[in-house]
Amino acid sequence: MNRSFETSKIKSSTLSDKVPWSDRLTAYDREHFTTYMQLLDAYADNATEEEMAHLILGIDPAREPERARKALRSHLERANWIVTTGYKDLFAS
Repeated sequence: MNRSFETSKIKSSTLSDKVPWSDRLTAYDREHFTTYMQLLDAYADNATEEEMAHLILGIDPAREPERARKALRSHLERANWIVTTGYKDLFAS
């Protein structure tokens, strides 16, 4: 990873291991929007899954590899949905 990413202020205990899914933006999405954007930025910068899980989600992938992998993939999937589809809700009145 070429950039240094500041450790997320969000503690892993406030994150769901699996993002609550909806066809609309949720309160969870709004609360974790910065996390989603950090993940997309880190992914674009070729960060490893371990780096993203640890530095952004606050999950130690060495101690909890399955949880780290599942949480990361769930949050990345939702982040991608937001930038391709869900962003429309951000601008709705």
